[in-house]
Amino acid sequence: MATAPSPSETPKQRMPKQRVPRQGSPKAALRKQRAAGRRHPLATVALIMVGLVATGGAYALFSSSATAETQTAAQAQLDEGGKLFAANCATCHGMALQGSTQGPSLIGVGAAAVDFQVGSGRMPLAATGAQAEKKPSQFTDEQVAALASYVASKGPGPAIPSSEYLAGTGDAGKGAELFRINCAMCHNVAGAGGALTEGKYAPPLADISAKHIYEAMATGPQSMPVFNDKNISPEDKANIITYLKYLDKTPSPGGFDLGNLGPVSEGLFIWIFGLGGIVAITIWLTARSN
Repeated sequence: MATAPSPSETPKQRMPKQRVPRQGSPKAALRKQRAAGRRHPLATVALIMVGLVATGGAYALFSSSATAETQTAAQAQLDEGGKLFAANCATCHGMALQGSTQGPSLIGVGAAAVDFQVGSGRMPLAATGAQAEKKPSQFTDEQVAALASYVASKGPGPAIPSSEYLAGTGDAGKGAELFRINCAMCHNVAGAGGALTEGKYAPPLADISAKHIYEAMATGPQSMPVFNDKNISPEDKANIITYLKYLDKTPSPGGFDLGNLGPVSEGLFIWIFGLGGIVAITIWLTARSN
């Protein structure tokens, strides 16, 4: 039987004493193992910091190496463009692009002008004349890009247009209106081209690449005026391209289009072949009756 507590004992004295495991006992070893397995309160923060530093270092290393590769490729392209320019263009335009009596200065013409002239085969010139003729380009696309980059590095100018303006998905109706106002007096309302003064001409625009159409508007080659972004915005240039591509894909609703030269050619056709046919039939009927 348990003995009753003495009235002189305090509540603290009445509580049973907690046994402390002896050193070397299994309980002491377990408690020591648990204490050793506990993480420090700052351990999680330290791990996060280590992860962030490692990730940031890896990203910095990767981005710096990618930037270095890009710079190396750009410099190689400029070097290639300089060699091509010296071999094919410097005779007329000068080694420093300053121009000469045989060719204009190219400082500030921009990459778009070079891409248009060289990419369309107009440059280098096959022969001097009133106007540079379009012909197959003697350079690859990579060589044209190198030449354009080299000339653009010598002075700011119109850049090669972004692909978003070349997709032909703009407003064809608005593009047709802009084309009639700004381009049809030379190129014809259907883009069939037309004659100019002094042996020059506005070329037909059928099956011309969208990039070259945009670059021609931005740089104004030969007798063509320059339509910068203040005259015709990039979006409106895209609308004009959409209209011209619509003409490429849409056949003439009236049948044979006679070159899309308008009422003059159609009237001439009627005069020559229509009235000529009537006269021929009249003569044939008269000859039969006689």
